[in-house]
Amino acid sequence: MDLDLDFVRKQFPAFQTTQLEGQAFFQSAGGSYACRQVINRLTRFYEERKVQPYDPYSASMLGGEEMDEARKGLADFMRVKVEEVSFGPSTTQNTYVLSQAFREWLKPGDAIIVTNQDHEANSGPWRRLAESGVEIREWCINSETGSLEIIELERLLDDNVKLVCFPHCSNVIGEINDVKEIVKTIHAAGAVSCVDGVSYAPHGIPDVGDLGTDIYLFSAYKTFGPHQGIMVIREGLGFSLPNQGHYFNEKTLFSRFTPAGPDHAQVASCAGMVEYFDSIIEHHFGNIALGSNKANVVHDLFRDHETKLLQPLLDYVSAKNSVRLIGPSNAENRAPTVAIEVQESANDIASKLAQKNIMAAGGDFYGKRPLKAMNVDMNIGVLRLSFVHYNDKSEVDRLILALDEII
Repeated sequence: MDLDLDFVRKQFPAFQTTQLEGQAFFQSAGGSYACRQVINRLTRFYEERKVQPYDPYSASMLGGEEMDEARKGLADFMRVKVEEVSFGPSTTQNTYVLSQAFREWLKPGDAIIVTNQDHEANSGPWRRLAESGVEIREWCINSETGSLEIIELERLLDDNVKLVCFPHCSNVIGEINDVKEIVKTIHAAGAVSCVDGVSYAPHGIPDVGDLGTDIYLFSAYKTFGPHQGIMVIREGLGFSLPNQGHYFNEKTLFSRFTPAGPDHAQVASCAGMVEYFDSIIEHHFGNIALGSNKANVVHDLFRDHETKLLQPLLDYVSAKNSVRLIGPSNAENRAPTVAIEVQESANDIASKLAQKNIMAAGGDFYGKRPLKAMNVDMNIGVLRLSFVHYNDKSEVDRLILALDEII
C-alpha cells in the first residue's frame, strides 16, 4: 500500500503555515517538524495540567496519566517492557549518564568497542572512560565506502570486551547497519550492545524487541515530537548498573538513569507521537488488528515512500563528477540522509539553496570522525540533504534542479 501523503501532510501544522509556504525542508536529520498530535498535547498540558503530576487532584492526576500513556505507548510500539523506557533531555545527555553508570560498573582492563562511524554523542562519552582505565577499541569504517564490516568487529572482540557501541545508521554516511546480526555477534562474545538509533528512528521507530539489543537510544525531536531523548535499557542490564538517580528511586528502572526530574510536559506530549503513528495505521488499514506488528507496519510504509524519493537523488549525485556521494548509492540500504562532498564551502552552497526556498545545511554535523576517516576536507565540510516520509516527489525534483544550477 502506498503512503497517503495528503493525509500525512495534514498531520503537520508546518505545511499549513504561511511563513513556511513554498519552502522544501531537507534538514529533518537536524530535527523534524512536529506532528499536530504532539503540539496539541503539549499545548493542553501547559494550559490545563502544568502542575506537579501524580498528586490526588484532577489536573495533577491527568498530567501523570498522560506521562504514563507516553511511556506505555512507546513501549508497546517497540515491544519492550514499560519500565524499560526512560526519558531524558536529549540523547546526548542520556548517553552521558549511561556512560557514568558503566564507568562505575567496569573494571580497569575491561574493554569497550566504539566506532568512528558515529555521531559524537555515541562516541565521545564512551571514549572518555579511558580516563578510568577502561580500554577503548575502535571499530573502524572502510575509508572508501564508509561501511562497518562485521569481520572487523570480530577481530576486536575477546573476553575483555564488555560493551560495544555502534549506530543503527550514521548521520552522515546514511548506511543502515544490520543491527540484529551485529547484536548476535556481540552477544556471542559475551558483551552488551548499545545502539544509537537517532538517525534511523525518524524513518520508522524500530521493533526493539526484535532487534535484540540491550540499549537503544533515539531522539523524540527527530521523530516528530518534543525535544526529549528516549532510551530503552533492558531490565536485567538496567538493574545491574549502578543507580544514577535519587537513591529512593533506585527500584524504579526508568528513574535510575534520570538524575534530574523529567520535563513533565514534554514527556506527556510524546504520547502524541504514538497517537500519530496509530492514526497512520487506522487511515491506511482501518480497524484491522495488527497486534505487536504495528511498528513494522508503520516502518514499512515510511521506508517504501522514502526509498522511492531517495533513489533519483542518489542517482543524480552519483553521476555528478564534480561531487562525491558519501555512503551507499542504493536507496534500499540507506536512510534518506545524503551527505555530499563538494568543492566549495558546503555552508555557502546551503545558503544558495536557501535562496531557492530549499532548506538544507552544510558542515560536519558532529560527524567529524567518519568524515575525517573518509578524507573529507573539514574546512569545506559536506552538504547534507535529509528528508523523511512527509516530503514529496515535487520537492526532490526541485532539489535536483537547484543542485544542477549550483554545483
